[in-house]
Amino acid sequence: MQKGNIGVTTENIFPIIKKFLYSDHEIFLRELVSNAVDATQKLKTLASKGDFKGEMGDLTVRVSLGKDTITISDRGIGLTAEEIDKYINQIAFSGANDFLEKYKEDANAIIGHFGLGFYSAFMVAKKVEIVTKSYQEGAQAVKWSCDGSPEFTIEDAKREDRGTDIILYIDDDCKEFLEESRLSSLLTKYCRFLPIPVAFGKKKEWKDGKQVETEEDNVINETSPMWIRKPTELKDEDYKKFYRDLYPMADEPLFWIHLNVDYPFNLTGILYFPKVKSNIELQKNKIQLYCNQVYVTDSVEGIVPDFLTLLHGVIDSPDIPLNVSRSYLQSDSNVKKISTYISKKVSDRLQAIFKNNRKEFEEKWDDLKIFINYGMLTQEDFYEKANKFALLKDTDAKHYTYEEYRTLIKDNQTDKDGNLIYLYATNADEQYSYIDAAKGKGYNVLLMDGQLDIAMVSMLEQKLEKCRFTRVDSDVIDRLIAKEDAKATSLEAGQSDMLSSVFRSQLPQLKKVEFSVEAQSLGETGAPVMITQSEYMRRMKEMANIQAGMSFYGEMPDMFTVVLNADHKLIKQVLNDADASCKSELEPIEAEIATLNKRHADLEKAQEGKKSDEIPQAEKDELSEVDKKLSDEKSKKEAVLGQYAGKNKVVRQLIDLALLQNNMLKGEALTNFVKRSIELI
Repeated sequence: MQKGNIGVTTENIFPIIKKFLYSDHEIFLRELVSNAVDATQKLKTLASKGDFKGEMGDLTVRVSLGKDTITISDRGIGLTAEEIDKYINQIAFSGANDFLEKYKEDANAIIGHFGLGFYSAFMVAKKVEIVTKSYQEGAQAVKWSCDGSPEFTIEDAKREDRGTDIILYIDDDCKEFLEESRLSSLLTKYCRFLPIPVAFGKKKEWKDGKQVETEEDNVINETSPMWIRKPTELKDEDYKKFYRDLYPMADEPLFWIHLNVDYPFNLTGILYFPKVKSNIELQKNKIQLYCNQVYVTDSVEGIVPDFLTLLHGVIDSPDIPLNVSRSYLQSDSNVKKISTYISKKVSDRLQAIFKNNRKEFEEKWDDLKIFINYGMLTQEDFYEKANKFALLKDTDAKHYTYEEYRTLIKDNQTDKDGNLIYLYATNADEQYSYIDAAKGKGYNVLLMDGQLDIAMVSMLEQKLEKCRFTRVDSDVIDRLIAKEDAKATSLEAGQSDMLSSVFRSQLPQLKKVEFSVEAQSLGETGAPVMITQSEYMRRMKEMANIQAGMSFYGEMPDMFTVVLNADHKLIKQVLNDADASCKSELEPIEAEIATLNKRHADLEKAQEGKKSDEIPQAEKDELSEVDKKLSDEKSKKEAVLGQYAGKNKVVRQLIDLALLQNNMLKGEALTNFVKRSIELI
């Protein structure tokens, strides 16, 4: 028997492994099974070159559970005593302490940096034994044993066959790994597509009301996964079946891309476009990254462009090391090349589908657009490619490329300043009357109801030449696309003020909503009352919901304008009726207001050009008194008009109709509207 100490420069490697790798300790299984697979593949390579002439036989790697042990067995090349000494006992561990401190949260970095794959066993085991026999003729089987201290023993052992058993005596605080279901789920996670069969016990079947083992190995992996096969060998159903295997609960994918490149790096894989309705974040972490069929991670940010983290599927590249830290991935040049390549492949594939089968592309556009829009918003080079096949959909469900749509609207939707106006709606039902009015003018209206469409609107205004996007309910139809200067209203200033006061007094008090009222000449056939919302403020508030740093806008109230059509007979009727009903009460108030306004003007003129200390205090006091009286008289006037308006059912009905049209009439107000409608009928 040989005894010795493991050659490490730190006092004891094992507390470091326990302490620093504990959060990731499940990867011990990946490391040990991967080693067993490597040993088996090396034997196959030797056999193919004629360096091993024996019978290969069954090459299955076996994982088995004992009472307190997990054993990983292979029939690969095995190890001699000298090889154990070289590969197991001498760990290149110089300069370790600084590195360990820097990467103490990242087990992958430590294991990868020091070639500690085998030593990950000590994350879960208090004692580890290796029983191994080299494939070389006449080799002596040996047993290596270590109890979690730097001391080890090597002695001769009995083993009939070539290969290696690694026996882990599981530590008391890691008993979870002795549960069959836990081990099974980890093998499925990390070893599902390894290139050598991996068996975990025997298959079970139901017999006499209970599960019993059969003679058949329970092989947990698919040794020739879809992505390493040639696309010409595969049918659509094969791709769909693989997707169902990966994501059993998902809807059928829209499209897929089979990646296969061997220069300037090696990369294979299949990426799927899933159906995505909303909530970008929930869809991430669905791409699985493999290194030579060994599972690495499903956090692929940095490896694929951010917008493609929405895709599902598998990427496999030996050029991405199995054990890597996140910072390594973000700085590695190979990884950046892979990211660029995947982005190009995706845009090429989408371009091809659009070109070869535009009908299918249009049918799937509503599901696809979140990927394409996200890509165009976050990656300039993707925008340059995607703007050729990205689509705009109108309220009649017709699709156009950006160039096609520009051609469609340029004759009729250019304003007096030469800007092309893209009209859009965010809800075809709620904004129906506005859409209908726009169509009545011969305008086309886009439907932009997607999660990223508001951000797209802002980007397209910058990208597309001399254009502006305007929501169809942001102004009255004649002002949405101003062909000429606005017509002045036919009302006198006093009439306009009276109308505004009458309607303003009956507007509801809604939380975080502010109304302003104005009268305009919109023609006799125009609606009597309309509610519009400023494009700028509304868009800022919507952007605040998806963009950090704009929360200020999110806290501001919604601002609406109630537009009264001074040409409509109902508005004229209200004006005439208010004038007649309130005349006697308003005349003395109006006379007092006129007197106060004149005195106010005289006082201001007298103080014009003087500094504050040059104006007598009596004049300052009088001006303040005049301001106060003016305010009081105006309040009296508002009260008179408000009292009148409260009794005029037509005023209230017109306001409620406008609110109803904008989905703003609810609860008690809606019930009152229905009752009033019946009374008026």
